[in-house]
Amino acid sequence: MKNFRIEIKWAVIFFIMMLAWMVIEKLAGFHDRNIESHAVFSNFIAIPAVAVYVLALLDKKKNFYGETMTFRQGFMTGLVITIFVTILSPLTQFITSTYITPDYFMNAIEFAVSSGNASREQAEAYFNLQSYIFQGLIGTPVMGVITSVIVAFIVKSKKPAEDNTGAA
Repeated sequence: MKNFRIEIKWAVIFFIMMLAWMVIEKLAGFHDRNIESHAVFSNFIAIPAVAVYVLALLDKKKNFYGETMTFRQGFMTGLVITIFVTILSPLTQFITSTYITPDYFMNAIEFAVSSGNASREQAEAYFNLQSYIFQGLIGTPVMGVITSVIVAFIVKSKKPAEDNTGAA
C-alpha cells in the first residue's frame, strides 16, 4: 500500500471535491429551484475532476518517479486513482443524497414528470439512491479511464532531444 499512498491521497481529495461540488450545486439551486438547468451545469464537474487528475499525476511524477514518468506509469497511476474513486463512489452518493441534498430525488422526479420527460414510474426508477449508486459504479471507471489516458499523455515526460549533430 505504500506504493499507492499518493493515489489514495488523491482519491480522497477527489471524494472531498465531489462533495464540495454537490454543496455548490445545492446552494446554487440546481437541486430544487433551478433543477431545469442541473443537467447542463453538472457537466462542468469535468473541470475540477480533470484538474485533480492532473495534480495527482504531477505529484506522482515528482514525488515517486523522480520527475520522469512514462505514459504507462501515468496511465497506471490514473487507473489506480480511478479504482479508489470508484470504491468511494457509493459513499459519495450516500452522503450527497442523505445529508447534502435529501430532497433531490423527489425534486428530480417531479421535474421529469411535469416537464414530460418521463412517466412517474420511469422517473422513480431512475432518480433514486440505488440507481445513482449503480450509475456511479459504471460511470466512474469509464470516465476515470478516459481521463487517465488524456492526462497521462499530457503529463508524461518528454523524451530528451537527440543529438543530431553527428558529433561522437
